[in-house]
Amino acid sequence: MRFLGVKWRSSILFRVITTTFLLSIILISLVGSILFIQISNGIIREKTNESVSEAQSLYDYSQGQLDATLYLPSLKLPVVVAKILQASDLAIPTTPREVVLIGSPLIHKTNDKFNGASGGLDQSSIPRDLRDKVRKSGVAEWVRGTVTFSDGSKKSAILVGHAVEVPPQLPYELYYVFLLTEQQTIVNIIGQLLVLAGFLLIIMIGGVSWYVIRQVINPVRDAAEIAEQLTAGDLNRRMQVIGQDEMARLAISFNEMAVSMQQQISRLENLSRLQQRFVSDVSHELRTPLTTIRMASEVIAESKEKMDPAAARSAELLQSQIARFETLLTDLLEVSRFDASASILELKETDMKTLVDQTIDQLQLADLEQIRTDFPEEPVLASVDPRRIERVLRNLISNAIDHSEGKTIEITIRQSAREVSVGVRDHGIGFTERESERLFDRFWRADPSRSRLRGGTGLGLSISLDDAKLHQGTLKAWGAPGKGANFVLTVPKAPGIPIEGQPIPVNPNDEPSTTFLTFDEDDI
Repeated sequence: MRFLGVKWRSSILFRVITTTFLLSIILISLVGSILFIQISNGIIREKTNESVSEAQSLYDYSQGQLDATLYLPSLKLPVVVAKILQASDLAIPTTPREVVLIGSPLIHKTNDKFNGASGGLDQSSIPRDLRDKVRKSGVAEWVRGTVTFSDGSKKSAILVGHAVEVPPQLPYELYYVFLLTEQQTIVNIIGQLLVLAGFLLIIMIGGVSWYVIRQVINPVRDAAEIAEQLTAGDLNRRMQVIGQDEMARLAISFNEMAVSMQQQISRLENLSRLQQRFVSDVSHELRTPLTTIRMASEVIAESKEKMDPAAARSAELLQSQIARFETLLTDLLEVSRFDASASILELKETDMKTLVDQTIDQLQLADLEQIRTDFPEEPVLASVDPRRIERVLRNLISNAIDHSEGKTIEITIRQSAREVSVGVRDHGIGFTERESERLFDRFWRADPSRSRLRGGTGLGLSISLDDAKLHQGTLKAWGAPGKGANFVLTVPKAPGIPIEGQPIPVNPNDEPSTTFLTFDEDDI
């Protein structure tokens, strides 16, 4: 059943053929049943009319023989009755039948002297309601039923009865039992032929449907397979064009789309390579003059005490902007490495608690009371690249400080058997659903016009997400306007181990009813 369910969901051909088979079975069964009922009823109806007509003739003949015993001394009543009960000895051509003669009940005496039946037929097989109708009616009465013989066998038959007088004026009931053995055999044969014809018809319909549908499905299936191969990177695959019908037009259009897509991808790849090379070259080329400028600024800064206040302030601004420029160049170089897939992890067994504490110290916060930490008592060890994880933590904590509006920032560490999570939660301005769509975009800031405590390049979250991916981890975010934000970094404790859970939930426990947005690397 599971295989059929998978096949049903994954194959149009299987669904169409199965549906065609089921509908064909239902339709053919319905039509066949109606035909079988009509044919069998027609055969039985014809046999009934024939039996009633024959029984009427036999009744007239039998009554005439019984009446003749009053005028012809040579005809003895017991002999005539015996001949009536010997159905095969009657002179009139007849179909196979049995005869039953039963005396009608009298008030003061019994009336069963001439009772009898042919062929070992049990007289009690005659239904009582039929006997009542025969006694009250002056014409032949019939019913279809089952009769029993002395050997215990039962057969379907048509029973036709008529009242007769046995001299001298004794009321009797004469029944002719016409067996339906031959008709039942014919009906069974017709039923078997209908079943066989229906089965062959269903097979033919299924075969024709399979052949016709396959002509339509095969090009679609080929298009799906080639589309998957194009998606996998094999841009040279094309559909085969056969004929000039709609499928051929589909193949031509598909191939034209593939060619256009290949050309566009090639242009984009060339543009991307040029862009990456430009960023990398510019970043490297700017390092030499920047180093010279930084050295010159340090010389100027050493003499700022001898300068007037305006010049001294300019020297301070020069140093800070050079430091910011160096940070931007470093981020650009890191981005170019990610784009070129040249980033390499330098794994080391690291205590995440110590790494978080070092990151907080390096930020040189003016208000240490703003940071609240919630760490486990035992060491939290993981095999990570300390430089990259520290950069992620520095970006997250810096962003939390910039957007917290002076409110408390909570840093939490939790671990499981396979994963370690670090959560950075602030209670500041948060972000909207529209802002969340570009949260991890490069060079994007939620509000560039808003004053910031720290300068930034707009590359922090993008680089942090790439660092998390490089560790086969995740970086997820929750946010709501006016409720703050919560960023959770989760990495495996050992390389190559897939993440199965998340020790820290993205949606904070103190915000169970807040509408939240969750992002990870699959959404970017």
